[in-house]
Amino acid sequence: MPDDRAERYFRHSPQAELIFDPAEDRIVEANIAACRLLGYDHGALVGLKVSDLHKGQLPTLIVFTQAVMAHGQWWTTALKPRHAAGREIGVEYVGSVLPVGGGRALLLVAVSDLAERQKRSIDAAADDYMGRGITEWQHVERVFRDIERENRLILRAAGEGIYGVNAEGKTTFVNPAAERMLGWSAQELAGRDIHGIVHHTRHDGSHYPHEECPIYAAFRDGAVHKVEDEVFWRKDGTPVWVEYTSTPIRDRNVVVGAVIVFRDVSQRREADERLRAALAEVDRLRERLELENAYLQEEIRIELNASGIVGASPAIQAILRQIQLVAPTDATVLITGESGTGKELIARAIHEASNRRDRPLIRVNCAAIPRELFESEFFGHVKGAFTGALRDRVGRFELADGGTLFLDEVGEIPGELQSKLLRVLQEGQFERIGDEATRKVNVRVIAATNRDLKQAVQRREFREDLFFRLNVFPIQSAPLRDRREDIPLIAQHFLALESKASRPRPALAEADLRKLVNHDWPGNVRELQNVIERAVILAQNGRLVIDIPEAPAPAARCGAETVPPMPPGTIMTDAEFRQFERRNIAAALRAADGRVSGAGGAAERLGLRPTTLASRLKALGIERDGTD
Repeated sequence: MPDDRAERYFRHSPQAELIFDPAEDRIVEANIAACRLLGYDHGALVGLKVSDLHKGQLPTLIVFTQAVMAHGQWWTTALKPRHAAGREIGVEYVGSVLPVGGGRALLLVAVSDLAERQKRSIDAAADDYMGRGITEWQHVERVFRDIERENRLILRAAGEGIYGVNAEGKTTFVNPAAERMLGWSAQELAGRDIHGIVHHTRHDGSHYPHEECPIYAAFRDGAVHKVEDEVFWRKDGTPVWVEYTSTPIRDRNVVVGAVIVFRDVSQRREADERLRAALAEVDRLRERLELENAYLQEEIRIELNASGIVGASPAIQAILRQIQLVAPTDATVLITGESGTGKELIARAIHEASNRRDRPLIRVNCAAIPRELFESEFFGHVKGAFTGALRDRVGRFELADGGTLFLDEVGEIPGELQSKLLRVLQEGQFERIGDEATRKVNVRVIAATNRDLKQAVQRREFREDLFFRLNVFPIQSAPLRDRREDIPLIAQHFLALESKASRPRPALAEADLRKLVNHDWPGNVRELQNVIERAVILAQNGRLVIDIPEAPAPAARCGAETVPPMPPGTIMTDAEFRQFERRNIAAALRAADGRVSGAGGAAERLGLRPTTLASRLKALGIERDGTD
């Protein structure tokens, strides 16, 4: 500033003032009133970019600056500086050019708070009214007494609450209906600020300032104000939901107060809330039923459980006895076994024999869910929880409430989700993504895997506590090669399913059955079903064409490393045979440098189809480099 006195005047002026440097886009000085209005310390405000004070308003700021520079003085209410607390402030800027020499110029900007200006205007009007003295007050009181006297019968008979307020907000009359609804007598309210008595707080408990009250606004702006969703407070401190109309009263074309007509809408609001809650529940149930229907339709298409578990072997009889034992309980079941052995069929049999049979069996293929969607798939999400969450979504656990959740390929669940799954299993509680509300479910969990979860626990790929929580009642599904006596029954079952539309119906010959029984079935029941389906398609003149290898593949010769042949007449145990098969396949993979298919691949060396070899690799737990 040019001298100390001018600087003191500027600093202590009651008018908030700022000095902008438009060339450098910064505030070079601010007085105390400006710091107070904007909520900044002097050191934080001086040096701040002008554009940072008006974030998102750069075009308006440029227009204002150019107008001041062009005309020497300009004003605007379009700019809204941002308070230090983050909110925007409605102000009026009056700017003028402040020459500083050297061809440079600064902008001196006077800042007026529009809300404070309006409040002063209202206060000035009230002071003017009060300044007219006792004569004017008595005249206004006569106006309201006349209104009350001329409408006494209507006021007393009306079912709505009615009261009058003068321009000071003081109560002039209250009808009996208002007394009943508010619990205050007319004598208790007369001459008192009624906003401070019955309208002081919003329904959420926050303060309701006088200047924001629509009732008072009616005699400030002379307009009728209708409000449908607010509360008045009774004398006992309880809220009553009301809708009201505030109508200004004029005398000699001057607004002298207002008449407020209100009605209690608490019951209607409660009914509306109940209706909204009921509709929300209907929507939730409809969505759940739609999802259940979609899942059920999917399961119908799969048709895996069309005729139950087929087989009469000791292995199948043992499984059926286990199903009968565990089905009536709510125990968690872990079904293990090779791929294609019918683990889902066992899960369905347990569900159908349980007390939950009237609720759905919800199937989740954990191996088919993208890693980033696991939590949403299991627990659901709320609208807006993440990009693409356009509406609330029910998760599989909530969908299975009261029923059974079948977690197929449970070993594929990511580690970070295993702890959340453990919590649901232990506590029956979860939260949707983006929702703070904890939901409770009553779900029976059946899990299945073709992996060795004990080894996965040792490799720290699967939580030990989750494994023990799932492994309450283990069931081992037997591979088809361990129950060859069931192969004819299962083949006939699939043939009946596949040949419903065939005329004449193909039949299985004795030679076909021998071929099926002698095959090792690395893909198990699923592979057998595919073979039968293919045989029906290729059938000619009612004769099936069974397309499987005639004999086991020969041992692979792998350069320097060869799997030794077994002497004639040698009989191996099942464990020895599987170990022999593992060594044979591992040797072929090492010889093929880990390649399964293609020329020189392990499948070609073993005389197998690549898909068959892939199934055996997975069943035997062999990596493609030939290691376990």
